[in-house]
Amino acid sequence: MPDLGHDLLFGCFAPPEAARRSAFVRLAQEADQAGLDLLGVQDHPYQPAFLDTWTLLSHLSSVTRRIKLVPAVANLPLRPPAMLARSVATLDLLSGGRVELGLGAGAFWDAIEAMGGTRRTPGESVAALEEAIGVLRALWTDGPGVRLEGTHYRLAGAQPGPLPAHPVGIWLGVYGPRMLRLTGRLADGWLGSASYAPPEKLAGLMRTVDEGARAAGREPSAVRRVYVVDPSFTTEQLTELALTHGLSGFLLNVNADGAGPLMRFAAEVAPAVREAVAQERGTTAPAALPDDARIEHRRLDPSARPVAPPPHPDRPAVGAAGERAAQTLVLVHDSLREELAQLQHAVGEVLAGRDSPAAARSFLNAMTMRQNYWSLGAFCASYCRIVTQHHLLEDEVMFGKLRDAQEDLTPVLTRLEEEHELIASLIARLDEVLVAMVQDPSRLEEVRTVLDRLADCLLSHLTYEEEQLLDPIARHNVVV
Repeated sequence: MPDLGHDLLFGCFAPPEAARRSAFVRLAQEADQAGLDLLGVQDHPYQPAFLDTWTLLSHLSSVTRRIKLVPAVANLPLRPPAMLARSVATLDLLSGGRVELGLGAGAFWDAIEAMGGTRRTPGESVAALEEAIGVLRALWTDGPGVRLEGTHYRLAGAQPGPLPAHPVGIWLGVYGPRMLRLTGRLADGWLGSASYAPPEKLAGLMRTVDEGARAAGREPSAVRRVYVVDPSFTTEQLTELALTHGLSGFLLNVNADGAGPLMRFAAEVAPAVREAVAQERGTTAPAALPDDARIEHRRLDPSARPVAPPPHPDRPAVGAAGERAAQTLVLVHDSLREELAQLQHAVGEVLAGRDSPAAARSFLNAMTMRQNYWSLGAFCASYCRIVTQHHLLEDEVMFGKLRDAQEDLTPVLTRLEEEHELIASLIARLDEVLVAMVQDPSRLEEVRTVLDRLADCLLSHLTYEEEQLLDPIARHNVVV
């Protein structure tokens, strides 16, 4: 299978060892700051030396800003799909649309049985995985209660929701022929490892995925291919894998102490592979982050931000009115976060409607999509106005009162004002691409890219502001 034309993704894959938990969290933060795209975490619930993967991913979502989080791969026999659907959607909402779902049918059956799971034959595993995909997607789709009757899983009127912030990809970590055909038929991606599928076997494996896709009336390009590699893989090898076998995601397999190889992978290997693949495609290689996004990320780096001094003993104690004032800021910010997640979900829904081959042939769908573009543009514009007005109010009123009440907050307030300007520039850029999208629907992907960059900056900014200003607001009873 030749190059499928997907954008290239790079990331890391590491075992969640409990004994190295602090190192693992640092590794995740360094990967995020280095501009890597994906963080894959092994899921072996029966392994007592490992942290629980889903709890760990939830924590990592709060200490990273941009990197996507992927269980690689979630153990289906020990994670019922209905509950997994709720967990994935919840974390996707809380992280601002940064979750994809790697899913596996199970392998170490003695250990699975020891944890109360059911041993399955290969045929049963295929059937269970197919049923699970149906459960997941049903509970991620708005509508009435869902009823599904399967051999392994059933829903008896379960209500969908919460809906994820974006269309979560289901990437299957499988290797057998029946599983690979299922991947081509139903999945959004394949997530394999060089340890189980060495490069010399990839041609046959990917051919089976493609056969499954075509038999279901899908294009092979509907299935992204992500591959876990070790540090011995060279730039030339990864380029060849992308161009020859259609692989478009590469996760570097390191342990929690592997920051050195990972940083080299991010700084040297990933850009070189992108450049080489772009040359073969006859395009310009995108950076891991666009230049302006890298500037944004550097400016929002927590290590470069000033920190408010600790409360002085002479400063006023926090009273009930002050607590209410601080809580008001949190409520306003939470509203901005929630509407941002809804906006990202709306973009994903419009993209999904546009990209459906069956729907694209329908004149009615074409008219509906035109209305969707206008509605989406209005939604984005309304949200941007709200953010802009909130920041103007802070600059003109709240920050002035805080400066008057506590002069040593000035460095923090100045930094927040600078970030307001940065966010305003992204809002202006989003407005430009929204106007262009209405005339040229192909610009919708650009809308999502700019919106994701805005989300990255805005979510980081809101957290920083709360960390630094909630206590001063409460102590000085500054009205928000």
